[in-house]
Amino acid sequence: MFIGRNVRINREIRAKEVRVIDPEGKQLGILPVSEALRLAINYELDLVEVSPKSEPPVCRIMDYGKFKYQQSKKAHEAKKKQAVVHLKEVKMRPKTEEHDFQFKLRHIERFLKEGNKTKVTIVFRGRELAHPDFGKNLLGRIAEEAKEWGKVEQAPKFEGRNFIMVLAPLQSLKPS
Repeated sequence: MFIGRNVRINREIRAKEVRVIDPEGKQLGILPVSEALRLAINYELDLVEVSPKSEPPVCRIMDYGKFKYQQSKKAHEAKKKQAVVHLKEVKMRPKTEEHDFQFKLRHIERFLKEGNKTKVTIVFRGRELAHPDFGKNLLGRIAEEAKEWGKVEQAPKFEGRNFIMVLAPLQSLKPS
């Protein structure tokens, strides 16, 4: 039950009748708002509209301050558990030598094992643009050699003077 900032409490509730739930979670039935407010005052708690869109709106008798605190704690915990995936980039040229290729491949392996997506860019200059097949072959080779750490998320495509491919880490490698 997630409630946003614009929650109506006590006298802010506009409906004539509401479905009331007591602090223990038992339904008290459909009551006029004045009667529900009287019950909340008897419990020394607040009347909080938890489901304004239902017919009639559902209100719960609870300590609103404590409820807001618990919701902020839950949101904080959910944010801590959220995994952040970064996009790392590795740039190469179409005529990259074997040693440099292996060096860049190790970087790609490390990025994927850390759980990051990796963007591989082949940069063309001048007359190299006449041979886009060199870049496509290089990206195909990278995809083939990196298949044990990641899969191709975005197939190789030509953008301006660059050939671009995005690799995503395999589910089994993602750090927990």
